[in-house]
Amino acid sequence: MKVESANPKSDDERWMSHALAEAQQATEEGEVPVGAIVVHAGRAIGRGHNRTEALRDPTAHAEIIALTAAAQYLNNWRLTGATIYVTSEPCLMCTGALILARIKRIVFGARDAKFGACGSVYDIPWDDRFNHRPQVTASVLADESRRLLRAFFARRRNPAGAKSV
Repeated sequence: MKVESANPKSDDERWMSHALAEAQQATEEGEVPVGAIVVHAGRAIGRGHNRTEALRDPTAHAEIIALTAAAQYLNNWRLTGATIYVTSEPCLMCTGALILARIKRIVFGARDAKFGACGSVYDIPWDDRFNHRPQVTASVLADESRRLLRAFFARRRNPAGAKSV
């Protein structure tokens, strides 16, 4: 596993804060709080948050929604040179889509011990059988991302008495 560690006070943190705002929006909509933003040439070109419940669509993950918006913005499915910032480690489906889209970098916050495909459960970006391997930076504003996820699931388990974690 070759994961680059986060550089404090970096552009990565600035962009991740935008992804966290998307995750907060997901929370307000009753969705699992995951947010994503795609950045290309210093500009946000796609953003999204989980919408699986609202759209009744198992593929409506934050990353997929942000990728679709970015591809529409560039009028090209190849997102060469783009970076995606996502609050939680991408799953197999999303990591596959990021590889297919030729994303240059994947930057994520919280690790996902159940579904993470960028080092936690699987190491998909480092599989040399793929013709494209994005760089991965883990744990950018991970505490903030984990806090949102924990609070969401605490409320789901105990809606009447959940406190902020």
